This record gives sequence, structure tokens and C-alpha cells, in this order.
Amino acid sequence: MSSDITLAFAHPEARAAASAPTDPRDRISLRDHVVEADIGAFQQERGHSQRLQFNVVVEVRQLPDPLEDDVDRILSYDRITEAIAAELAEERVNLLETLAARVAERVLAAPQAMRVFVRIEKLDRGPGALGVEIVRSRAAAPTKNLRADGGEEALHPVVAYLSNAAIDAPGLAARLDALQATGAPVILAVGMPDGVVVQSGQGPTQRRIDLLAIEQNAWRLAARDPRCVVVATRTEIDWAMRHGQMVVWAPSKIVLDAVDGPSAPAHNAVALTLWLAEHLAAARLELHGDISAPAGSRVPITTKPL
Repeated sequence: MSSDITLAFAHPEARAAASAPTDPRDRISLRDHVVEADIGAFQQERGHSQRLQFNVVVEVRQLPDPLEDDVDRILSYDRITEAIAAELAEERVNLLETLAARVAERVLAAPQAMRVFVRIEKLDRGPGALGVEIVRSRAAAPTKNLRADGGEEALHPVVAYLSNAAIDAPGLAARLDALQATGAPVILAVGMPDGVVVQSGQGPTQRRIDLLAIEQNAWRLAARDPRCVVVATRTEIDWAMRHGQMVVWAPSKIVLDAVDGPSAPAHNAVALTLWLAEHLAAARLELHGDISAPAGSRVPITTKPL
């Protein structure tokens, strides 16, 4: 039992060695890598950076040919630190478990990586370090859309903003049919509902109220057509894009958790939708209804009048 406890608190290198397969593998490691991030499920953690310490070990396949001292033929340490930085920049997350899994997935996308141990600890939440440790292997990694050459396929969705008039129009089903016929993943977005929205008189709380009002409108659209599945997270959007499912964006979580979020107020739903389209590198943004196209877009915009 004592050896199990010792191993549990040892560096991931020790765990990797103890559970190594019969075929020997090389290992690279990152020790005591400390960064600051806004993370945590509790409200008091929001808006406050805290220190995170990463210890990562990656088992890599052995190269059959001589390395020839060529850095391009190995899995670089930078791949680990870049995976951490990319996930912290992607969006704010609540759980260390989520962050660890995403970092592991990024590392395993490298062709040399076979198994990865990720330990993340919060250094500022108490007198000691609070953390999680996970292990992921290539065999258990999520399936990606792959090209014939083995590279990951980039998915560029069509993002369509539906005005309230478009939602209520008799031709809604035909409009959705036309979107599906493009063959691209389709993400629908809506704006504020008609009528009076509660006013709090305070910026951050009003932002949440407005986002929730948009989400109520998203569920109203979902009631009009069974293809309109409401989703709230980037993971759900990515899954829907890979599986060709039409979804309706509920913006609260993604907007509030974004590291570099939209600058527009929440009630400007068209600006929020444009931000999402740019964030997802959409093929285009379609505006359905009597809507003016915003200026300065980095994605093509088309208008679809009623």
C-alpha cells in the first residue's frame, strides 16, 4: 500500500515507468510548468487569475531511422507548452479535468505521441496544491475527421442568423432545407425575443440577462423544427459539425467563458453571431430577415430576405 501511495504522489514520469508496456518507449517530460489562468467552477474564482502547475509526460514511438540530429523528426517540448497555451486561450473552463483532457487530446494529435500523463495543480486555493492527473492513450483518443493523407480535416460551417420574423415565417422548414442542402455543417443563431426584457441597471448582470433572453429565443426556434437542437458548449458544436447535425447556438457559456470574447453588448445578437462565425472560421454568415450586414467582417456575409 505504501508503494501505491508513493507512486500516486510521484511525478508522472514514475507512473509512466511503472505502467510501461512491454515494448519500450521513449518519454519526454515537462516539469513544474507554472502559468496563470482564470479557471474554476465557483463564482468567486471568475475574473481572478490563479497559478496552475503542469507536469506532463509523453510516451513516444521510437523512430526506426537515425535522428540525424534533426529537431523536425521528434516531438518537441514546445508541442506540450503550446498545447497548454492553446487550450487556455481557447475558452475559460471550470474544471481542471476538462483542461487536462483537452491538453492531452492536443498532444496526442502529434503522430509520435502514444500515451500522455497530464497533472495539473492549483497552487493558490489553499495551503497545499490541489490537482488532478489523467492518462490518455492514442488508442482511446477521440476520432477526428481525417483527410486521405492522415491530416485533420478543417470544418468550415455555415452560420445562419434567423430574425424573429424568419423564425415565425411559414417557410421556416424550406429555409432550413436550403441550409442543409449546402452540405456544410449548419449553426443557427437567433437574437433577442420580441417584447420587454428585464433591465437590471448593472452591466455584468444585464449581460447575463440578455444572453439568457437570447437562449429563450433559441428554445422557441427548437420548438418549431426537430432539427434545431440547442447546444451551449464548443464541444457540442464540434461534435455536431463532425456529424453533420444542425444546431442552435445558446451563447451564454461560450461568450462568458471566452478568453477573448466579443466586445459588443449581448443584446447585439448579430454582432455576437459574427464573432462566433469568425471564431469558427465559418465558410460564410447568412443573415435571414431584414437585417443589415455588420461592417468589418472577416467572413463572407450574405443576406436572405423573407
